[in-house]
Formats: sequence, structure tokens, C-alpha cells
Amino acid sequence: MNTEPITITDIAAEQIKAKTALNSEAVGIRLTIDATGCSGHSYKMEHVLEEDLSQDDRFEHNGAVLYIPKIHSWMLFGTIVDYSEGEFDSSFTFTNPNEVGRCGCGESFTVQRSEE
Repeated sequence: MNTEPITITDIAAEQIKAKTALNSEAVGIRLTIDATGCSGHSYKMEHVLEEDLSQDDRFEHNGAVLYIPKIHSWMLFGTIVDYSEGEFDSSFTFTNPNEVGRCGCGESFTVQRSEE
């Protein structure tokens, strides 16, 4: 079981740095959760510009900086951010222990807040 809040693999760190470099004003990448799809949520990544980052948690690995809005932290706790390169496509992948279901196409997921 992963006890780290967020784990960024080495290959994902290289890709986060590469994607950050595409925007000269970016200070990192933000991973958010969008309400969408047939299962309710999807992952979204976007550049983070020099702005108020007080609402985000900051994670760093091998020089790659990933921000996560604190409001989404509970849905992402324990997630492993990785990067997959295939013959015809490449993308970030997320192994999220908080997912309780995925839609048939794999584009959206469901999380359930644990009862404490």
C-alpha cells in the first residue's frame, strides 16, 4: 500500500518537466479533478503560472513540480503519477487507490469518501 500523498515516477517527472518547459511562464503542472464523464470524474493537467498557490499542495520529484488543489487532495491521496509510452500514443497514467469504479471506456472514474 502506498503511504505517500502523491508518488511521481521518474519517467512522469521527466514528462512533467518537459510539459512545464512548453510555457515559459509556467512554474509547474497542476493535476485537478473535473466533474465529467459517465463515472463522474476525470483527471486534468494544466500549466501553473506565477499566481496565488495557497490553495494548492506542492509535490516535487527530480525537479518536476506538480500542484494539486487542496480541495481534491482526498481524492488523490496515495496516487501514483506515471507516464506510458506506446507505439501510437503516450499519456500520463494515474494509479489511484481511491477509485472505486471506472467507466467502460476508462476515461472517467468514481471515488467514494471513506466514513471516518
